[in-house]
Amino acid sequence: MIPLSSEHDSVAHDIVDSALAVHRALGPGLLESVYERCLAYELHVRGFKVEQQVNRPVVYREVRLEAGFRIDILVNDVVVIELKTVDRLLPIHEAQLLTYLKLSGKRLGLLLNFNVPLIKDGIRGLAL
Repeated sequence: MIPLSSEHDSVAHDIVDSALAVHRALGPGLLESVYERCLAYELHVRGFKVEQQVNRPVVYREVRLEAGFRIDILVNDVVVIELKTVDRLLPIHEAQLLTYLKLSGKRLGLLLNFNVPLIKDGIRGLAL
């Protein structure tokens, strides 16, 4: 496996710091869409290129199919963020993020669950 670039590390660090700021300000218990908008805003203010609800086709048998595959947030075109507001992260959530990484051709993803007392307990990083 090829190591991740310093850009990946730097962007991921700032995403985690931004998620911490959002969680500190809002706490747990809100809708996923609220955290998504606030996190996107926080990252934008910090100078990142932020895309929300990015539609991507699924390529099946060399055919591009629009299948409703949507990345919650894509930062600087290198890090995929999948947001959750669940009681606890499950293996299916990690599997979902891994699938998104494979289908998008991106190498690094962050799974962020904002429905936790401490945001550090709701962060998972996955890399291909």
